[in-house]
Amino acid sequence: MAKFLQRLLNMNEPFFSLGIRRLEQATGGKGIDTRLIADITHKSHDIIRKLGLDPADTTGKELYQVLISSVRKCQAEKLLLDADYVMMSFASEAVSFNLIDVIENSHHELSYAQRIVSHGQRSLRGEIVQRYINQGGIEESTAREVASEIGLLPETDKWYLESTNTLAQDNKAPLILTIGDIVTDAFIELNEDQSEIDVDDAGARRLNMEFGTKLPYNRLDIIDAVGNSANAAVAMSRLGLRTQLMSFMGDDLAGKNSLNYLAAQGVDTHLISVQKDQKSNYHFALRYGDDRTILIKYEDYSYVWQPPSESPAWIYLSMLSKNSWQLHEDLLSYLQANPETKLAFQPGTFHLEWGTEKLAEVYKRSYIVFMNREEAAKVTGKDTRSIKDLAFALHELGPEIVVITDGPDGAYVSGEYKFLSIPNYPDPAPPIDRTGAGDAFASTVVAALALGEQLETALTWAPINAMSVVQELGAQAGLLKLDKLKSYLKDAPEGYKIEEFVE
Repeated sequence: MAKFLQRLLNMNEPFFSLGIRRLEQATGGKGIDTRLIADITHKSHDIIRKLGLDPADTTGKELYQVLISSVRKCQAEKLLLDADYVMMSFASEAVSFNLIDVIENSHHELSYAQRIVSHGQRSLRGEIVQRYINQGGIEESTAREVASEIGLLPETDKWYLESTNTLAQDNKAPLILTIGDIVTDAFIELNEDQSEIDVDDAGARRLNMEFGTKLPYNRLDIIDAVGNSANAAVAMSRLGLRTQLMSFMGDDLAGKNSLNYLAAQGVDTHLISVQKDQKSNYHFALRYGDDRTILIKYEDYSYVWQPPSESPAWIYLSMLSKNSWQLHEDLLSYLQANPETKLAFQPGTFHLEWGTEKLAEVYKRSYIVFMNREEAAKVTGKDTRSIKDLAFALHELGPEIVVITDGPDGAYVSGEYKFLSIPNYPDPAPPIDRTGAGDAFASTVVAALALGEQLETALTWAPINAMSVVQELGAQAGLLKLDKLKSYLKDAPEGYKIEEFVE
């Protein structure tokens, strides 16, 4: 019986079967697995018949195509509403009846080989655990201990499972649409015995390694679905908001992995354009100590605006390729037609290259902008020495609230007739990786404002999330849920407080 579930979940054998046997023994042999399999089989066969197929001779590809067709015919929701954990195995390849999987496979036009089954597998993992607790009479701690050992409670399910009780899941939370490129990052930790950092005559730091030889490195970490806007979407989802991401990717393995990951984080991906025969953005970060040099390459996508089906409370715009200008014009048209939607703008590399004049209408429509001191100087043409001059010059472009970060000196906020500063939240340990700290800061401010918090509260939340992010590798691993963030705030040291800024 366990092998049936193992094939659907693609779990490791023989550990999975042994674990299920332990759970069965703990119930006194109640046959929880047998009844679950019977329910899955009954429900799947019933749906297959309603789709006009014969369960006895339907192939996986045939079923997959008919499920895709049911979405296009607007039949899927009625057929699959109660099929969250229902799956079928065909020659050891699983097909998911989970409505979210089916809708995403249809929307992204994924082939059978590329199909997404992650929501169905996640639901089935949860269903197994809950049945052994609720129907098997096993102590919850025992059931969860065994389930964790055999992979039924993986870390990737953590945020998904915890979010089922959050405000976001009952559709009461504000909806935030984030827009920007997605990237897969490969972090290569350099061996510091084989490389070094020098400073050239212009004051720029240079990474030096011997050329034309083979050098050992310490470790490699692949991190899916990052980028300014993807990081923001995950951050805001964890803080209790409903989030969507409008982005662009290839139809390769990196793209599929990113879709699966984002869905697991509670991010709505139906506005992500998966483009056929294209590669996904893939960057390489060379890590040296707690800093890094990133080798970047953005693929040439077709950047087409997709009107959201629900008007978002906020749109969060950040890094997009230089080929995306038409999308910006379409975004401005959408904002003109939806004046109640607030725009948060965190300029990316190509926004800064385009210049202030080209982006004048974007700045004018922005409710809040985020940039560091040097970026603010580039945008405004002002000297970097005066934070207030930089902030006032940014206000003249249109934004009601201006946020300027200043590295180790903290951050400054101008808006609502206030000029405030806040220090960084103290690091509990030396930073592991500074990637994503700025994204965590900016998205946390927006999340707080979207949740109805005052500007001062938003300013106290943001450095905490930024601090947590640099304690983990990558831009998202350290992003906090709201209760944990508030716990840090409650325990903040005396010097961590907002002050009126006087220059």
